[in-house]
Amino acid sequence: MIDYVVVSCEHGGNRIPVPYRPLFQTDDSRTLLASHRGFDAGALVMAKELAKHFAAPLVTATVSRLLVDLNRSLDNPRVFSTMVRALPAATRERIVASYYRPYRARLQSLVLRGIKSGGRVVHISCHSFTPELYGEVRNADVGLLYDPARSGELEYCGRWQNSLKSVAPELKVRRNYPYSGKNDGLTRHLRQCFSADQYLGIELEINQKHVTSADRAWHSLRCKLIASLSTLVIGDRSSIRVA
Repeated sequence: MIDYVVVSCEHGGNRIPVPYRPLFQTDDSRTLLASHRGFDAGALVMAKELAKHFAAPLVTATVSRLLVDLNRSLDNPRVFSTMVRALPAATRERIVASYYRPYRARLQSLVLRGIKSGGRVVHISCHSFTPELYGEVRNADVGLLYDPARSGELEYCGRWQNSLKSVAPELKVRRNYPYSGKNDGLTRHLRQCFSADQYLGIELEINQKHVTSADRAWHSLRCKLIASLSTLVIGDRSSIRVA
């Protein structure tokens, strides 16, 4: 079976569109925007390099998750931050219509296109996580999130983890860490839309302690992640198809 790779990044930036900037004028809100609560540092760079290497379609967002979180369902109370939650329902719906629904529709259409081409879509959703949360130090360099009830995702992430051990034995790679792949999110939504033999939804999580824009080690980590994934995607780039 041919794998069609699709790459996405839901939390690529901390941009606030002009109409909503008055909501984020306090010192506290500006601090939040610059933190892991505002965006996933390094995730956009990782997503762009994965897409370039695999000649894969890329869907990204740079609007801050504090305006609307594209990786949460609309019935999740945390889809909106406290700054937005108190807005009138009509205003929140405009935000959803402008940023949330178009993003999800674009990604879903690319997945469907790959499936209609007769292959299996491997969707890599790029994220990063803060090294410490609520006083707990996160004990991993890389996390691979998936639904263990989906045998294809289980097998794929096991192979990716083993490939990373060969390419970068110094890295601690954990599965379904620091979050569960079954949690509310975009990949879970797409699993509900497509069967297990059509769609694999994998969230790549990178510890932000590695993310420094000018750091050679950060560049090396991205290269290792790409090299390790290359061994899974039908062996080499010549066999990869674009969804």
